Amino acid sequence: MMERWDGYKQDGTLAGCDLIRGEEIPKGLFHLVSEIIVKHKDGMYLLMQRDWKKPNFPGLYEATAGGSALKGEESYDAAARELKEETGIDAKELIQIYRCASNDTIYYGYICETDCDKESITLQKGETIAYLWLTKEEFLNFVESDKYVQPYKERMSEYLVSIR
Repeated sequence: MMERWDGYKQDGTLAGCDLIRGEEIPKGLFHLVSEIIVKHKDGMYLLMQRDWKKPNFPGLYEATAGGSALKGEESYDAAARELKEETGIDAKELIQIYRCASNDTIYYGYICETDCDKESITLQKGETIAYLWLTKEEFLNFVESDKYVQPYKERMSEYLVSIR
């Protein structure tokens, strides 16, 4: 099935056109991606391991669930949907902690604080293959390792500084 996205201008307003996953995004247009850091009420952080078949960063870990906003979807709604799909967690509240843009993507970062059963995390076939719960110190060390998706670290750098 073809995945459609809304096209956006760099300022985050709708450009009035559709974009299609897998097709080149025209210069000057952007699509939205939502990323969610999951922090347990006990202070531990959830990291998900990417499937080995993923084209980008196969087998590496990320501290975010997330993905592209579908056509008609706001970044918050995309974040809640992706979090549920990739972890099984129903977000009660998501708090936006960053917004940044790259050459064709506007990233919205959220944090979800949860009291879910840590053993209840579900994996999404084709997306994730394992998960880890890490203390804040373990998390801060892990993001510096070669097992972590480095572009995610850059996008969440202000958050990382705030919890050090």
